[in-house]
Amino acid sequence: MKIKIAALLVLSLILGASFKADDEIKWMDFNKGYELAKKKNKIMLVDVYTDWCGWCKRMDKDAYEKAPIISAVNADFIPVKFNPEIKGAMYNFEGRVYTGEQLAGVISNYQISGYPTTIFIYPKTKNTELVPGYKNAEQMAPILSEVKKKFYGKN
Repeated sequence: MKIKIAALLVLSLILGASFKADDEIKWMDFNKGYELAKKKNKIMLVDVYTDWCGWCKRMDKDAYEKAPIISAVNADFIPVKFNPEIKGAMYNFEGRVYTGEQLAGVISNYQISGYPTTIFIYPKTKNTELVPGYKNAEQMAPILSEVKKKFYGKN
């Protein structure tokens, strides 16, 4: 009897873990995300944050941990977490190598005024869209839809 219970427990943990993977955004670092976006011809959603930013943490909970946002981001975007304050990190973009602070300036056209900032980058056309500030799920959903429409020409 104990073996059956243990087997059921292990099976439920395995099944639970497999479902959990689809219940969150599959974030990646900038270098991998940029290469994947080019390869798959998809828009990058770059969440520019810092470790000390309270609004960044709140946006993670209020937007990026909500089912409709998770579904939309994983389906239509290459999600990237990018902290420009990481010392010693180097990033490849458009054939050049940058520090985090340099890259933040380049991908935002030097328009980042605070954190969080969301930057959408479409490598195919080199188009970008910058969305400053905290957004909850209700605010983020139409932004995702508009960016998709603008860059892909569809909803």
